[in-house]
Amino acid sequence: MKRNAAFVVAWCLSGLALALGQAGGQNPTPVVTTAPDIPGVVKAGTRVQLIKAGFQGTEAPIAAPDGSVLFTEYNLNRIVKIDKDDKISTYIEDTKRTVGLGYDPKGRLIGAAQEGYILVLAPTRSVLADSFGGQRLSAPNDLVVDKKGGVYFTDPIENRAPPPSPPAPPGRKPAIFYIKPDGQVVMATGEVERPNGVILSKDEKTLYATNREFLLAFDVQSDGSLLNKRTFANLVGLSTGPDGAPVGGGDGLIIDDAGRVYTATGPGVQVFSPRGEHLGTIPIPLAPQNIAFGGPGRKTLYVVGRGAAYKIEMLAVGLKTRAR
Repeated sequence: MKRNAAFVVAWCLSGLALALGQAGGQNPTPVVTTAPDIPGVVKAGTRVQLIKAGFQGTEAPIAAPDGSVLFTEYNLNRIVKIDKDDKISTYIEDTKRTVGLGYDPKGRLIGAAQEGYILVLAPTRSVLADSFGGQRLSAPNDLVVDKKGGVYFTDPIENRAPPPSPPAPPGRKPAIFYIKPDGQVVMATGEVERPNGVILSKDEKTLYATNREFLLAFDVQSDGSLLNKRTFANLVGLSTGPDGAPVGGGDGLIIDDAGRVYTATGPGVQVFSPRGEHLGTIPIPLAPQNIAFGGPGRKTLYVVGRGAAYKIEMLAVGLKTRAR
């Protein structure tokens, strides 16, 4: 009961911080939140540390090979680097509003760009995909790269990139696509109404995707297609609209080395067991948008959202076989 009460208080403070932060722009208020006890994941009372606030859009943190962490500041069309001392610098500019990042087995940095591209951003630039079935991509949102070099990415159709980006192609439905290692783009599944974050399980036999208030799971087939759609977990604590329906839902996804699944949601970072059981929620001063393990030993959880970047020292360890 004490742990639950502490979480409720922290959650209320988080909501207050979000409201005040939104009223005054993207800079968060100086509210401090701490983690509840989630056995094997994080110790009770661990502080959520603010690295820096005031960014113009924050998404897609990822551990870089040199030990730093990258994330996208999409409204300024650039990728930002956080070094081991939490110093901030610009890493890449002119990213076509990249909002999802991944590394492939060749060490190339791959980006999902809202302007309608899946890009290779470094060490050299190229376009991996910009169309499917003779129609351009709409607004790619998130991606994950498998061990073969194939790329899963979500295209929720929402035209969130500002003009002059054109609207979605006529008749196109939301989907999760797969770029095969040979470069062919296929629709992995169209059985998701609003795909957002995606991540592969450690053994890459399961793909998880956020879909509003649900966390979905699919079986990965040898050709890259996704079958056996099912609800892996229901997200908890979401706010509701006037009609009683949940507002918002899950955003970015990661897994840890034990197979637990983490997703960024309004109430905070929600943690689920490999069986879909809700283990706890880490409240964040401003509603998080995306998350990544990084730092020494991959034992630091980096959280970005609403113009701010945070870090949390964890008991859990992130994957070491993939960047995310």
